[in-house]
Amino acid sequence: MAMSEDAGGGRPVLLLSAAHPPADTRVVRKEGAALARAGHRVLHLCPGGEAAPARVDGVEILTHDLPRLSGLFALARRAAALRPAVIHASEPDAWLAALLAARRCGARVVLDVHEHYPSRLDARLPRPLRPLARALIAAACRAMGRAADAVVVAKDGLEGAFAGARIVAVRNYAPAPLAPPRTHRPGPLVLAHLGALTRARGWPCMLEALARCPPATRLVLIGRFTDGSEGAFRARAAALGLAGRIELTGWLPQAEALARLRACDLALVLFQRGEENHRLALPHKLFDAMAAGLPVIAPAFAEEVAAVVRAAGCGLLVDSGDPAAVAAAVGALADPGRRQRLGEAGWRAARGPFAWEGEAARLLALYRGLLDAQAPPGAAARRGSEGLARGGGPPVAEVSR
Repeated sequence: MAMSEDAGGGRPVLLLSAAHPPADTRVVRKEGAALARAGHRVLHLCPGGEAAPARVDGVEILTHDLPRLSGLFALARRAAALRPAVIHASEPDAWLAALLAARRCGARVVLDVHEHYPSRLDARLPRPLRPLARALIAAACRAMGRAADAVVVAKDGLEGAFAGARIVAVRNYAPAPLAPPRTHRPGPLVLAHLGALTRARGWPCMLEALARCPPATRLVLIGRFTDGSEGAFRARAAALGLAGRIELTGWLPQAEALARLRACDLALVLFQRGEENHRLALPHKLFDAMAAGLPVIAPAFAEEVAAVVRAAGCGLLVDSGDPAAVAAAVGALADPGRRQRLGEAGWRAARGPFAWEGEAARLLALYRGLLDAQAPPGAAARRGSEGLARGGGPPVAEVSR
């Protein structure tokens, strides 16, 4: 749907990011691209330097170098100056900047929720302080959610902190695959992990599990370390005698990363216990593996991931903190026929119930409602000001599942 003069007045949709990169998979390559294909002019105002692309998948890239938190008001001014019809914000500080910008320019506001934010500080705080921190963050989420025109959640289980807001689920599925699933053949296995690498995402368990696998088994890590632990990783790999069996690709452009994934035999999703966001995780890497026709080894405790794996029949669920259990699952997938059956099941599910296209349709329906609504465009800004002042706003519930 192209924006009409009555709906958006020819004004753009602004994707507002305080931290997400110019070509972020969810924000730009999925949501922004879907809106652009529907005829909207879409801008992404995000951190970036001179090397940032001018356009990604139909989305115009505008960069800033503003610090988080202290740059919040400047970010709001930059957003308002673009005169958008809708501001679609993707982090808590960007949510607040969007609500402030809406007061200046009359935009509607959509908050995009990717994580369980009330628990984000758990790892940094003593246990006795965590309930208070969670309660305060949840109250802030609730106030901003009610002040916005809609709250989009990337996975189930996130809506609880936004009671009273209009909730629309737009999940992190991958675009339906066009290429056929991988053909699995006999031979030594190549294991893959796609995405950010951290201790909490399981690299210690990966190494210990690899050490228990047949010597010809290899591990390809497609991504980069984001917690400063690369040195410790390399030291542990060397101590286990695994350095020659591991390839670290570093960051790769999306198409190249997915091609490398597709050349492997199975995918690892090894979130560790101890973080609420891991229990509720619904990562891109899971759906990318399904779209490639790779079976997955995933954590049984991660409720959203486990539900997808069970529904699709595309892999094995294990205790992701137990290297022996992970190694046993790798051994169970040594049979190429079994890998083929599980990979094809995941591929079919990625073309059906877990395809991004259905989520994109929900996003576009939300935008049609926002832009075609009869209420004056400044309503969100006025409600934002009032809702933030009193810690709430008019309750509107709309959960799409």
